[in-house]
Amino acid sequence: MPIKVLAIAGSPRRHGNSETLLDWVLGSMVEDPDVTIEKTALSEADIHPCNGCNACEKLNKCVQRDGMDVLHDKLLEADCIILSSPIFCMGIASQPKALIDRAQVFRSRKYVLKLPVVPPERKGKRMGIFLASAGQDWPHVFDAAVPSVKCFFHVIEVRDADISYLMVNNVDEKGAIDTHPTARDDAMKLGKTVVAELKRRLSS
Repeated sequence: MPIKVLAIAGSPRRHGNSETLLDWVLGSMVEDPDVTIEKTALSEADIHPCNGCNACEKLNKCVQRDGMDVLHDKLLEADCIILSSPIFCMGIASQPKALIDRAQVFRSRKYVLKLPVVPPERKGKRMGIFLASAGQDWPHVFDAAVPSVKCFFHVIEVRDADISYLMVNNVDEKGAIDTHPTARDDAMKLGKTVVAELKRRLSS
């Protein structure tokens, strides 16, 4: 059975620590012939900030025409959505935050217009992954990012219980994650685990 994975690299800097983490996960996933992967770098996606106009509560779509037009359907069609981001100033980077804010259209669809976001039969079958890197070694450095990520997945119908996390701190310089003692193995194991679970869900 085909498994669609949408990978979103959220860093403004290409091929840094958080994107490397993402590539390791994808590298293990693509070993399965049933998996197809599409990867988008938000630094090149032209997604504007939310205007806060609430027009989506009436129109069931955003009034802005930009890169979100491309990602909108892909977010709903994917069986697994993977979002990676570095931590900037104790929170998620501005590029993925813009994406999360623009997911307001799904919140409006779900809670205001009372329309389905995904078909009922797909609820409980989709999965999400959040990957993050941080330069600081504080254990609480990821705490502010996680609620935004949960909100994003919630409005696109990925349950809290279906989100996996791999967050690596104390990797500051570009490429520092390459020498982390466990990050690569953890990322590859996560990719294989999620693919196995998706196969189970999609075959039932």
